[in-house]
Amino acid sequence: MCDKRFAKTMTNRKGFHMSLASYLACVAYLVFSVPVFAQDRDIFEPEVVLVTLEDAIQRAVMVSPQIAQAEQNVLSAGESRRTAVGSFLPTISTGSGMSVRSTNRFDPGTDRIVSGSSNSYNANINARYNLFQGGQRFSELSRAKADYVAAEALRKDQDFNVIFQTKNLFFQALRQQELREVARLRIDQATQSLEMTRMRQQLGGGTVSDTLRARLELINARQALLTAENETQIARFGLGRQMGMSEPIAPVIPEDLDPTPLGLEQIEVLRIAESESPSVVAANANLTAAERAYSSAKASYLPTFSLNSGYSWSNQQASFEQGLTSWNFNFNMSYPLFNGFSREASVVRAESTAYVARLQEDDARRGARQEADAAIRFLETSEMAIDIAGEALLVANEDLRVTRERYRVGVAIILDVVTSQIAVDQARVDLVNSRYDYVLARAELEAILGMEL
Repeated sequence: MCDKRFAKTMTNRKGFHMSLASYLACVAYLVFSVPVFAQDRDIFEPEVVLVTLEDAIQRAVMVSPQIAQAEQNVLSAGESRRTAVGSFLPTISTGSGMSVRSTNRFDPGTDRIVSGSSNSYNANINARYNLFQGGQRFSELSRAKADYVAAEALRKDQDFNVIFQTKNLFFQALRQQELREVARLRIDQATQSLEMTRMRQQLGGGTVSDTLRARLELINARQALLTAENETQIARFGLGRQMGMSEPIAPVIPEDLDPTPLGLEQIEVLRIAESESPSVVAANANLTAAERAYSSAKASYLPTFSLNSGYSWSNQQASFEQGLTSWNFNFNMSYPLFNGFSREASVVRAESTAYVARLQEDDARRGARQEADAAIRFLETSEMAIDIAGEALLVANEDLRVTRERYRVGVAIILDVVTSQIAVDQARVDLVNSRYDYVLARAELEAILGMEL
């Protein structure tokens, strides 16, 4: 506003002196006035719910639709397995019936037509047992068992995925909280520098430019705090949604976030990822199921053998004491000579499915190993980054202390102080990011392996 007023009045020679005075007054206002944002004004922060990591995971697992779907798939696979087992048992059926018919007959004694009825009652029981179906029942049982193993593995994989997602949101919220505190420390540093420049200027050793530059850094620090506050609330709402809640959730800092040994050598971690991770187990089970489906399809070319037996009773009265009874026992063989190429098509489809499943299993093994290797490397990099950032913070703090002292004695300018402040702020940010990069890399590795480390 002051700059615009000065530029406007400069075009008018008559008001030059007055405008210059006005401009100098504006400069004085910028230098010595209170900051643009009042320091005692708190940024609005909605009420939040505190939660620990364990509680967050428990809640997220309980409300996850993905896990619920995975559990339903396990139940369905279990029922399919029971059905496959039941195919080895005989089938038994029973039935009964009754019929009532009205009849008219001629009575020679009376020379009249007499009405009557003719009733019948029947009951039966039948049993059937498949002796041989070309190995189809065994193939279907193996397929059902493999489908159940795959469903269990996918449920476990989904469990760890939800746990990882929850940890990611939980630690991201913690990261933003700590970055918010870093932003507040930046404001404290900038406020101290601004006070230094004002004191020096009052003593006649500073310049207006120094004060303006220090105040600009304070304004930038406050802007950074606003951004950090917003990111913190976004992260908290994201964590709340993961837990099935509409409120923002404030995570409680765990007792120890320092790097800890994995307890496994890298080669062992890669072996587990390649052979025991949930995604690989599920892919292997799907391959087994596809191969058994192929065997079942080929079994349709073989004959089937079965035994059938039954017992029946019929009577014109509703009494088991009288009536006609019969039983039967027979042995059957069936062989489909031609069914419109449906067998051939089923075999081709099953073979193609098994081929694709084999490729998917190979890809799952490679993918799990590569993901685990990348997670290990990032874990190691993050651990080293923590040490580097910690050392950088110590150096940056010492540099800031020395630079401020040099500014007090007049051998440094405020730009040097601001540069040192920015270096301290960046070192703090790097340290926070490195710490949470480490814990998230560890959580990701646990999700890949399907086990806690």
